[in-house]
Amino acid sequence: MKLKSIVLAFLIGFLFTACGYKPGSYYAKKEINGNVFVDLRVNIEDPKNSVLIKDAMNELLVHKLDAKLVNKKELADTIAIVTLNSTSFTTLQYDADGYSKLYKATSSVNVHYTNEKQKIYRNFNVSGTYDFSIDNGGTISDAKRFEAIKIASTKALDEVISKIAVLSFEKPKKTLNKN
Repeated sequence: MKLKSIVLAFLIGFLFTACGYKPGSYYAKKEINGNVFVDLRVNIEDPKNSVLIKDAMNELLVHKLDAKLVNKKELADTIAIVTLNSTSFTTLQYDADGYSKLYKATSSVNVHYTNEKQKIYRNFNVSGTYDFSIDNGGTISDAKRFEAIKIASTKALDEVISKIAVLSFEKPKKTLNKN
């Protein structure tokens, strides 16, 4: 029985290496490489939550892509610009008295990155959601709102690596489209 388990584990391992399987982060690291500078475009309607986006993007780049962050654009090989496009709240459930009980927070984030040496210019949107309940009364406190947007935005940024990996298979555009 133990021998069967060892053989099965070996065959599964061989299958993944033999077919050339590589995780999405492998391809994302090829796109986002060298020194990386993260710039933030602040959403005037929601400046407090916009700062969360930059922190979450920095954490994603460092911990999942092993990127080296720099503090000046001039030192960067790759420049990433993140923008909190929008946030919204939708009521999902009401209590017996008609008060909102369960909400869904949705955050939309725009990511734009360039690498002049590799002639890579990419721009895409990601979104994330977070369902949460509130106490009696149906009013969302500032603390609950902030926390919900933070979690929804972090979930949105979790999609960034897979989006970059998919975009890495596209041929880079020849000109920079500055929106």
